[in-house]
Amino acid sequence: MKNLCIVQARMGSSRLPGKIIFNLDRNISMIQFLIKRLNKSNLIEKIIVATTNKKEDKILTKHLRGYKCTLFFGPSENVLKRYYKASKKFKAQNILRITADCPLVDPVLIDKIIKYHHQNSSDYTSNTIYSTFPNGQDIEIFKTKILNIAYKAAKSKYDKEHVTPYIKRLKGIKKLNYKNNLNLSNYRMTLDYYEDYIILKKIYENLKNKSKFNLKNIITVMNKNKKYFSQKILKTKKLNTPKGINLWKKAKKIIPGGNMLLSKRPEMFLPGKWPTYYKKAKGCEIWDVGGTKYIDMSLMGVGTNILGYSNKKIDNAVIRNLKKGNMSTLNSYEEIKLSEMLLKINPWAQMVKFARSGGEANAIAIRIARASAKSDNVAFCGYHGWHDWYLSTNLNNYKNLNTHLLKDLPFSGVPLSLKNTSFPFKYNDYDGLEKLVNEKKIGIIKMEVMRDIEPKNNFLQKIRTLANKKKIILIFDECTSGFREQFGGLHKKFKVEPDIAMYGKALGNGYAITAVVGKRKFMDAAQSTFISSTFWTERAGSVAAINSLKLMNELKSWKIITNKGLGIKHRWKEISNDYNLNMKIQGLNAIPKFYFANNNLLKKTFITQELLKKKILASNSLYLSIAHKDIFIDKYLNEFKKIVEKIALIEHHKKDIKDYLDGDIAHETFKRLN
Repeated sequence: MKNLCIVQARMGSSRLPGKIIFNLDRNISMIQFLIKRLNKSNLIEKIIVATTNKKEDKILTKHLRGYKCTLFFGPSENVLKRYYKASKKFKAQNILRITADCPLVDPVLIDKIIKYHHQNSSDYTSNTIYSTFPNGQDIEIFKTKILNIAYKAAKSKYDKEHVTPYIKRLKGIKKLNYKNNLNLSNYRMTLDYYEDYIILKKIYENLKNKSKFNLKNIITVMNKNKKYFSQKILKTKKLNTPKGINLWKKAKKIIPGGNMLLSKRPEMFLPGKWPTYYKKAKGCEIWDVGGTKYIDMSLMGVGTNILGYSNKKIDNAVIRNLKKGNMSTLNSYEEIKLSEMLLKINPWAQMVKFARSGGEANAIAIRIARASAKSDNVAFCGYHGWHDWYLSTNLNNYKNLNTHLLKDLPFSGVPLSLKNTSFPFKYNDYDGLEKLVNEKKIGIIKMEVMRDIEPKNNFLQKIRTLANKKKIILIFDECTSGFREQFGGLHKKFKVEPDIAMYGKALGNGYAITAVVGKRKFMDAAQSTFISSTFWTERAGSVAAINSLKLMNELKSWKIITNKGLGIKHRWKEISNDYNLNMKIQGLNAIPKFYFANNNLLKKTFITQELLKKKILASNSLYLSIAHKDIFIDKYLNEFKKIVEKIALIEHHKKDIKDYLDGDIAHETFKRLN
């Protein structure tokens, strides 16, 4: 036999399981259509579908019954051996290699390449050595004796899995590349991803003659529908390494941990792929250092930019004042105006202290409270920064912080003398807190008003009553929650007033400013201890906060982002129900979050990976801003739904989603990076 066509096919595709039997239309599947196409060739003498000996691939026996082809079952991983055994059985002189993910391959093109191969007495001929044809028109033909050499000599798993790489590297044989006059390599008509499946169906739907068409006809269809195909027909679907990754590698050598904030480490999102560094940010879009533009559907400056990146009104106000001088020997009078605005928002309070970061504000509040309280011991719930008072709880039990932010946070460098001064309690566990208060001589209760779950059974009201009864200072950390669902603190929603509260993040819309607001009888204690820092006096933060508060109040920004978050939560829930994926929807409405009941970290990483391919920065939580217009949210949700559909398909075929990742899994714990 002169020309034997072997079609490489299997049900267990790593990217899109079962894709070869997806319907091209209601009457024919991808693999069935491919066999029909191949049978139109004038030079192919026999078609072999070489599949695996796995149970899942036995379905092809029935599926291809009545189609002019022969099935051959061989090793699942060693595809090279599968080809070798099939060629031996059918005694071919030349092997034409076609993969089942190329259902639209052109039989006319096949015959041209076969002729070219024979006319030039070539050992190996292909149109893929230097690609000028679309991805999906991949054709290789080689002499059986060359296949035999490769089979006996190839040792690597890669060579055995991909059949021809060893042949392409083989020296002393004649290798030819079949070139097209026009470079069409930017067109994509292969079947690797679900998006490809939709595209192939669209192409087929628009073909005038569905039984007789060639490559030129396909290109015509695609060119006439550029609006549909332009964003989807890509040369490759594999995620490219952003320019920022090289900078990140350099940073890890000279900066402990690589950067200044754990939450911005690329390993927390997509190791080796996350863009990492930016050169511009506007609205809810970010341009990385390589110039690629992304929609930010994730941290939005770790919750700082509630009014959008580079808000013109705020930036202009800051710039005007910077021209007058940001620092001087004298104090910035703007801090008085900002204090008055915050006290008006919080009528229960009488005094304010400013800092520039959330961790500082938390430490200031603890210092003031300890200076005022009869006991130094703190009962806390939630995340409150990196300072010694907080991490010291892990001296008692290294797992104490596991449910408050990240697992296994290290506490090296924290003085051992702080052991038994900070004690965690679980949210909505009032009995646990009451027990701590009675047993540990608690003088301060410090907590986030709410993070992922809502208070139950008057939880916050009971804590306020307990604090009053025991003369305990109650501190609410509103660094994250402030100005998101209420103008001021989230405590307003639940009608519970603290003794001290901290605001940060959104307060300056991206400028460094945090505030500690409290009752005079407690705040006055700040004068009996030492709390002071040079850059707490700079002007930019105060100016930014003043103008941010004005704009928030004018726009009622908290209502806008709360409504957007409610809508996103609703759509997430619908998508979860549609694909039976058991997603848990949590978080503040303005910071919606989701979790999967099983394999959460794998699925979260996969979602981040696939959305990044669409130039969307995303994880499993979203800090909303007024810049998140419907056009951005709709694009995000449409892409999100497609990815969830892929996850459902992978699970349906009982595949491991880890096999679909282009790199490592995202971190969920603190890890050393240097």
